[in-house]
Amino acid sequence: MVIDSAHCLRNIKWRASQHCDTPQINVGCEAGQQGVFQCELIVVHCVSLPVGKYGTGAPGRLFTGTLDPMTHESFSSLAGLRVAPHVFIDRNGQIEQFVPFDRPAWHAGESQWMNRKGCNRFSLGIELEGTWESPFAEAQYDAVLEVCTALCLRYPGLGPNAIVGHQEIAPGRKQDPGPYFEWMRLLAPLHRKLIRDRP
Repeated sequence: MVIDSAHCLRNIKWRASQHCDTPQINVGCEAGQQGVFQCELIVVHCVSLPVGKYGTGAPGRLFTGTLDPMTHESFSSLAGLRVAPHVFIDRNGQIEQFVPFDRPAWHAGESQWMNRKGCNRFSLGIELEGTWESPFAEAQYDAVLEVCTALCLRYPGLGPNAIVGHQEIAPGRKQDPGPYFEWMRLLAPLHRKLIRDRP
C-alpha cells in the first residue's frame, strides 16, 4: 500500500469530505503565524450507525454530510454534526479515504494528548466499523495494519508509539475503540514491518 503525492492511498475508494481544514493551520505558532499540518499521532476510533448495525452505509453519509437524520430514530442527535476521519475500514476490511493525510480531519473533537489540546491539529483518524462493546473482524486488523504501515513509512513522525485510541485522548467522553480492540495485533506486526522496511 502506497501513499501518493496528493497524500492519498493509491487504489483505495475515495469519497471527499469537506469536514476538514486546509493544510495551512495554526499549530504551535505565534498568533498570526501559519503552521503546516504535521501528522504526529494516529487515533483509532470505531463507529456503527445505527449502533451495532453494519453495512448500512450510514457512517460514510455522516462523514460527507449527507446523512438524513430522519431515516432512523437514533440519528436525530447527529443532525448538523460535521465529523470525518481520514480513513474508514468496514467489517470486510474495505478501506475508504475521506480526507487527504496533509489535512486535519475533524475526527477527535475536544481532546488532549501529552498536554497538547485539539488533537485534530496534529493527528490522523482511522475509523473502524464496530462498537466498543464487541470484537473487531479479522479483516479489519489486516487493513488497519496495512494503513498504519503505509502512514509510518510515509511520515517520519509516526510509529507504533504514536498510535492511540480515541478514549485515550478524550477520557470520560469517548470509549472507543474499547476493550475488545486487540492492540498487540496491530502494534507488534507494525513494529516488525517498520524494522524491516524503514530506511
